[in-house]
Amino acid sequence: MMQSARHLVILFAAALLSACTTPHPPLPTVRSVDLGRYTGTWYEIARLPNRFQSMCVSDTRAVYRAEGETVSVVNRCRTADGSIEQADGIARQVEGSEGAKLRVSFFRPFYGDYWILELDPDYRWVLVGEPGRNYAWILARQTTLDAATLERLLTRAAALGFDRNAFIRTPHDAAPHVKVNLRGE
Repeated sequence: MMQSARHLVILFAAALLSACTTPHPPLPTVRSVDLGRYTGTWYEIARLPNRFQSMCVSDTRAVYRAEGETVSVVNRCRTADGSIEQADGIARQVEGSEGAKLRVSFFRPFYGDYWILELDPDYRWVLVGEPGRNYAWILARQTTLDAATLERLLTRAAALGFDRNAFIRTPHDAAPHVKVNLRGE
């Protein structure tokens, strides 16, 4: 009985301590996203470091293709030995988000948040993140982004609670890339 009471006290204390942690404020997204316009190739300009991209040293890009209710995702990057690493996934729109919030999986049944936080009106660049502020990407339709736009997106990321100083730039080789064909042709 004494042992059970001690476990109960420990559980209660742990619950209280977790309740005392300051959660992040809600993370605002853009109002809506036309997923048809969003599909295509995006090049990574900068990102917060993460374990699942730790092998990527350059030439990181994502290709999105709408497939009915889902979006196929192909992420590619160049590793230190020059080889190409690829991950294939699927994204689903979060109901009621008007396309601004997606749930992406590369290892079903596990999904992660992919929220569109800032988006160029012409869909030339985007800031993507998730509510925990652990992951964020700045993507563009070209392999480069002008310094003023990059600065604006880094400033916006910081205002949203992301660690601006932790972002790392992604270099892109000047050599042409092999086009990713999602139709299998």
